[in-house]
Amino acid sequence: MSVRICVPRESAPGETRVGLTPDAVKRLNSDDISIAIETGAGDAAGFPDSTYTEVGAEIVADRAALLGSADVVFKVAAPDAEEADQIREGAVLACLLRPHENAPLFEHLARRNVTSLALELVPRITRAQSMDALSSQSNLAGYKAVIWGAEALGRIFPLLMTAAGTLSPARVLVLGAGVAGLQAIATAKRLGADTWGYDIRSAVKEQVESLGGKFVDLEEGAPADAETEGGYAKELDEAEQARKRELLTQHVAKAEVVITTALVPGRKAPVLITDDMVERMKPGSVIIDLAGEAGGNCTLSEPGQRVVKNGVIILAPLNVPASLPYHASQLLARNLSALVTPMITEDGIAVDLEDDVIGPCCVTHAGEVRFSA
Repeated sequence: MSVRICVPRESAPGETRVGLTPDAVKRLNSDDISIAIETGAGDAAGFPDSTYTEVGAEIVADRAALLGSADVVFKVAAPDAEEADQIREGAVLACLLRPHENAPLFEHLARRNVTSLALELVPRITRAQSMDALSSQSNLAGYKAVIWGAEALGRIFPLLMTAAGTLSPARVLVLGAGVAGLQAIATAKRLGADTWGYDIRSAVKEQVESLGGKFVDLEEGAPADAETEGGYAKELDEAEQARKRELLTQHVAKAEVVITTALVPGRKAPVLITDDMVERMKPGSVIIDLAGEAGGNCTLSEPGQRVVKNGVIILAPLNVPASLPYHASQLLARNLSALVTPMITEDGIAVDLEDDVIGPCCVTHAGEVRFSA
């Protein structure tokens, strides 16, 4: 029995990525799997229809017909109500579902008996590393944040010795040493900046230093239980957050570029930089707030906007991976393929809710919503 994987063109505003790339199609195509792509689905990411047909994919112009014939749907963003209605009943949907804010959609998918898998809920275990879309996309976001910071800053990053004198390196401070933060540290260091990193988890100090950064250790001997079992930083209460911000103020004031990456799944982003901290920064300094979609780590951030306050430039970009659609799509396609391929059997799709990856990331199945935010 052949399983049909279908990939529609993304309809969300500003979404340039695609759920499957030609290299992934080439790996997946077999006697057991056929692949259909909506016309133009890969155009914005740099993958025209011809690159798909060359590796054996079918190009379909009618989205409703495409989704109505699918056993599996690969998407980037969550479907809207119209798309959800078009997905064949009993099909499997895998994408970034934004599970903490999409409850009405899940009710809709459950009524249509669609099994939906949220990439955000893939557990951080060894077996699931190849399926971890949050990490693959955060890596790119960390890189791009540094590029945007360098572009907005009115000076160069590296130390430069010239006949006219020596230019000192820019100081970059990265708040949050998760996947995005560590990539930002590595990128800033490669560009020659005086690079610093901070995280409430003192255990990441070694990782920051291994990338050439210097670790901001606000308190020697900080508690070792500052992270969750899933590897995320624990959310601090407001009093503890305020105390940390006070200790961080002097470090923020010294930095020319500050990149913030702190997120708590399902919650508003924690405040790391206050109005007062921005006032103490040097004019011309730059803040890149990667938590813009969750309200921002800076109190002056406006999601998707450029703000200038006291001479400090504050950027809170949205959907950062979509600014690098070619590689973001390649990585996402590999994540989706790694997640779903083990579910494909000779008899079709097998959804094993006891599986330690599929179970946790399955949001709807057999007419029921399995996830509660």
